[in-house]
Parts: sequence; structure tokens; C-alpha cells
Amino acid sequence: MTDKVAPVPRGFRTVTPCLTVTGVERAIAFYQVALGAKEKVRLYDAAGLVVLHAELKIGNSAIFLAEENPALGIFSPLSLGGCPTLVHLYVADVDRVWQEALDAGATQVMPLADAYWGDRFGKIADPFGHVWSLASRVEKVPFDELVERTKAATQAPVYGAAEEYAG
Repeated sequence: MTDKVAPVPRGFRTVTPCLTVTGVERAIAFYQVALGAKEKVRLYDAAGLVVLHAELKIGNSAIFLAEENPALGIFSPLSLGGCPTLVHLYVADVDRVWQEALDAGATQVMPLADAYWGDRFGKIADPFGHVWSLASRVEKVPFDELVERTKAATQAPVYGAAEEYAG
């Protein structure tokens, strides 16, 4: 008899970002200082020189890191000239994490401020080209009010539907 294998491994959520970087070891060190990441796994190539895969835990979520490898078509945002996505990170004290990230070498993309949707929110870019939005929920905003606030903030027609909304 074999043990049943869980389809989602213990300690993971159903979605896990995988970030490609140039310099996985430097990225691990940055994420540890800037975002409180805990290293879980690090796998090297046969020569023991290149980190092929790393797993970090930030809060209750995992992220994977991969080393850029153009020969295999794996490129980092620095090689591509930007990153079209961002990673959103909710934390208990966004002001503290924000400052720690900046002190560790992140750059501000969007200033940290209280946002109309109820988060204290801002965006940073890490030294490896990835953009992160950092936030703490500071106000519960009912969905109908969120739609109205969005209309006011964007000066555009806004429509919404929500089967589940955390407000």
C-alpha cells in the first residue's frame, strides 16, 4: 500500500509565483532582509555553481526562484527590460516592511499611501526587476461603496460584480 499524495503539497497554496532572477543567491538574501522570507529549498546544477531552483516562504505563502538561463529561454525582467506582472504581498505592518525593503535596496514605484479600496498600499521594484505591491488592510469597504469610490478615483464608468468579496 502506498501513501496517498496530496495534490497540493503541505505548506503551499494553489498559486505559487515563480520569479526568474539573475543571481538567485543575492535574491534570496534580499528577500530575507526586505520581506522576511525564510529559505526552504535550494537546488544546484551538477557543478554546484548555479542555483536552478529555490523555494522561499513569505508569511504563509511560498515563492519559487529560478536562475536566468537564456539558453533554455528563461529570462529575468532585467534582460527583458521590465516585468509585466507584480506580486502582491499583504503584511501586518506595511510601513515597517516598506522601509525594510527600501533599506535593503528596493526602489519606490508608487508611494505608500492609504488607498480608496481600504488598503495602505504602495509598489516597489526589487533589485532583480520584479515589482511588488505591499499592503495592509486598514479599512473594510463594502463592495457597493468600493464601486463608487473606484468611479470617483478613476473618473470613469465602473461596473462590478462579486460573488465573494473580503471587503
